[in-house]
Amino acid sequence: MTASAEPPSGGRLPDFFIVGHSKSGTTALYEMLRRHPQIFMPDLKEPVFFASELPRQAHRYVAPATLEEYLSLFSAAESDQRIGEASASYLWSVSAAGRIAQARPDARIVAILREPASFLRSLHLQCVQSHYESEKDLRTALSLEPARRQGQNIPPRSLWPQVLLYSEHVRYVEQLRRYHAVFPAEQVLVLIYDDFRRENEATVRRVLRFLDVDDTRGVEVVEANPTLRMRSQRLDESLHALSVGAGPVSRALGATVKSVLPKGFRRRALLATQRRLVVAEPESPDAELMLELKRKYKPEVLALSEYLDRDLITLWGYERIV
Repeated sequence: MTASAEPPSGGRLPDFFIVGHSKSGTTALYEMLRRHPQIFMPDLKEPVFFASELPRQAHRYVAPATLEEYLSLFSAAESDQRIGEASASYLWSVSAAGRIAQARPDARIVAILREPASFLRSLHLQCVQSHYESEKDLRTALSLEPARRQGQNIPPRSLWPQVLLYSEHVRYVEQLRRYHAVFPAEQVLVLIYDDFRRENEATVRRVLRFLDVDDTRGVEVVEANPTLRMRSQRLDESLHALSVGAGPVSRALGATVKSVLPKGFRRRALLATQRRLVVAEPESPDAELMLELKRKYKPEVLALSEYLDRDLITLWGYERIV
């Protein structure tokens, strides 16, 4: 069955979708909304069901492949709850807007946009951390884009190689137009990352009003999915293998650890080890590269400012970029 099929008896498609972008506050917004009693969002973030370009399986991740599997994510929702999901790739996806509209034409859409240079830096760090990207240097990763369009220099673990075409992510106006072409303007809410960071609670209440749920309840501010630098993908692989018991050595060692340590303690110990040895705070951005990216994307920021009728040139510090 496809996303456009009628849901089976008793199944419910989401009332709203957080469609992206990655590294722009989508995880924090998802975590804050799902704490509201009138909202149900599944434990799985990024179902990516409506993004037909993406395979159902990637590194350490399996997405629902059928409509039945997708609808099962929402089976625990109460009948009076708004249900939603968050897949940050839906804004970047060429197919998702139309597929969502076909399946749920009355859905509400929430998008968050971030200043392009800082967005691409954070996205690259996330791709390295997720093992989609093997090139740790952003400038080099950007330079590989022409080859990657030809299917070359794709990291072996990157089952979503389209994500590594970084310039495709910064087509903000084109991406928003895809949604406005199939949804009325009143069903699409576009947020700016800076507003979400600066006025976190007020922005969440704005989203709650947009979703027609009670916006007077207390809002718990959540920090989620911080930008980190990957020290060693190989060590991360080893720790993951130990955690899931992959390979004979890991299975033997895991069995020994499990026999003497409780599950909660094991998980905390592995997470602590990962934080200490595998990831670290990101290094300072390359100022020259950030300036180059701002020059490259100033026309996009200007077009977005006109499209949203908001001065993002000044907000994002582009007024002196020539």
